[in-house]
Amino acid sequence: MPTTKTSRTAAQRALLGQLEHIAQGLGDTFAPFCEVVVHDLLDPQHAIAAIHNNLSGRAVGDPATELGLARIADPAYAPVLSNYANRFADGRQAKSTSIGIKDADGRYVAALCLNVDLTLFKSLQSAMGQFVQVDAQATPPESLDPAGADAIRARIDRYAAARASTPRALKADERRALLAELKAEGLLQLRHAMQTVAAHLGVSRATVYSDAR
Repeated sequence: MPTTKTSRTAAQRALLGQLEHIAQGLGDTFAPFCEVVVHDLLDPQHAIAAIHNNLSGRAVGDPATELGLARIADPAYAPVLSNYANRFADGRQAKSTSIGIKDADGRYVAALCLNVDLTLFKSLQSAMGQFVQVDAQATPPESLDPAGADAIRARIDRYAAARASTPRALKADERRALLAELKAEGLLQLRHAMQTVAAHLGVSRATVYSDAR
């Protein structure tokens, strides 16, 4: 026979209260795409103790789900089930995660469940897939990256790595030495070389021109 509300221990009541605070925080963070539900497994007939961002149409006081009943019946049931496929009553696809909460005696007393509505994300996925599609046969080969830019960036990366640094972290004297090397190697003669160097170092083109003198 499940423990009644009046026979809960103080520790169990505190545990449920803290879980409701966590649910509120998660609900606020992931609104409006994620429903967050607290299930009171000590009262399976009225298990839903709190529900945030209601996407399923359920209400506080509704009974436990099949998963909740399984946890009540088996203390060895998996404590965490992550990202499993689910479906709302109106047919919308959902992704769910259920976390069982045990008391000090190892008994499941509550569960925290997150149900993400995948409808919008699937629409966005489809739209983005269409947006990023390109037709390689539609136009002649073209690159918006200046010829030789990769070689310049790779040379800068090697220079910075040899000094245990990154291109954007190089000091002024290191930049000047780098520019001298690039100039000696003929890399500054490439098309848009100064622009490429400035962008990779995170400085202005005026600074690059000054360092290269």
